[in-house]
Amino acid sequence: MEAATLPSGAIHSDPSVAAFTSYQGWPCGPVEELEAFWTIPGATVSKTANWLMENPTADLITTALAPVPDDQTITTTTVGYIPAPDAQEGIVYTIMKTADGVAVRAEIAALTASAVCPTPPGGGIWGEPGLG
Repeated sequence: MEAATLPSGAIHSDPSVAAFTSYQGWPCGPVEELEAFWTIPGATVSKTANWLMENPTADLITTALAPVPDDQTITTTTVGYIPAPDAQEGIVYTIMKTADGVAVRAEIAALTASAVCPTPPGGGIWGEPGLG
């Protein structure tokens, strides 16, 4: 949590900062989880997401596939980070448009020593954190 990197002007906030309606599903477990929230006055979803992609937290690897277009109709997006390829732990930032900028939620998960990853149904694979 202390290593979380956010754009200039980010203000640590409480969970009431926005009504986040989606959550990261961590398929492996058990995990240790933390959440943190910030507001960034005057920011946009795309600029915040792209900044996060360009400035990794704690040398983690982003799972983002491409920059977010500068489109004012985009009201929410996610940027995920993992410690190594194919990991099912890390940080997922959700960025949501607010009346005066954006709200950011960080969902952080670390696998415990006894964690196991179940086989995905139907022979599929688990999506990387932040991608589904």
